[in-house]
Amino acid sequence: MSTPQEITEQVRLASHWVGPLENEIGRVVVGQKALVEGLLVGLLTNGHILLEGVPGLAKTLTVKTLAQSIHTGFQRIQFTPDLLPADLIGTLIYNPRTGEFSTKKGPLFSNLILADEINRAPAKVQSALLEAMQERQVTIGDQTYKLPDPFLVLATQNPLEQEGTYSLPEAQLDRFMLKLKVGYPSRAEERLILDLMGTSAPKLDVQAMINPEDILRSRALVNEVFVDDRVKDYIVDLVFATREPGNYGIKGLDGMLRYGASPRATIALTLAAKARAFLSGRGYVTPQDVKSVALDVLRHRILVSYEAEAEDLSSESIIGQLLNHLPVP
Repeated sequence: MSTPQEITEQVRLASHWVGPLENEIGRVVVGQKALVEGLLVGLLTNGHILLEGVPGLAKTLTVKTLAQSIHTGFQRIQFTPDLLPADLIGTLIYNPRTGEFSTKKGPLFSNLILADEINRAPAKVQSALLEAMQERQVTIGDQTYKLPDPFLVLATQNPLEQEGTYSLPEAQLDRFMLKLKVGYPSRAEERLILDLMGTSAPKLDVQAMINPEDILRSRALVNEVFVDDRVKDYIVDLVFATREPGNYGIKGLDGMLRYGASPRATIALTLAAKARAFLSGRGYVTPQDVKSVALDVLRHRILVSYEAEAEDLSSESIIGQLLNHLPVP
């Protein structure tokens, strides 16, 4: 078994593509460093990502730019209220001359899927997407088809306060490894955006920097990143504290949570922390790695009570309290 020092040396060699890829994306996407890092965490951990923010914050542009910078398949699917499952996964087509059915595969058979405005589609479409996200396969008729590897759903959604949006089912939210909140750029960044995009024909071309094989090799190395037992205990304590905060001496949160994070959150938190260590050029996870990804991993996995809503307590503020109170190893 490799030591953390040996893994760190391997990580430094294998992560050579990270900096050039971020620079290439930065040629088109101004700012949004946290968003780009979150997308790279998803790539490195085979985890689907949900992006939330008001329209116009470059969510779709960032995902498209990421896809263009990788030699891989990409499909953008616009989710609408009249979308059907067959529009995603495909369908059986009857040939009257032969009397046989043939399979027409849908746009979901690609590597990177941009599910744009995912929370505008009806429940049947969400159910069809759920099988693809969890099992990496789809069922058309009585046949099951494996999806290509890598397969990653990068979904965007508008805040629920906007017209024509629906809440995603909790079961589907739990399948997203990260939920990234996309905020407004700073004034200096917005000035750069004006310089870059203030024309009717902005230059948005990027060069493909890496292959899917590079991602798969990096994923294998991310799995080898060392996690100390004390850090593992810290991860488990953090997830358990979302279910039973009183057991950890955290006062004021009793009755504020309808339910906490599932064991899938424990796994996602560990994998995301490993990916964060990889992006930092380290072969071992620190508690800071865990804290840096905790909000993105947990914010959509806990449900606050009506009492919490009455006191203007969000899932994010509760996670912040947990991070402040739990002792760091």
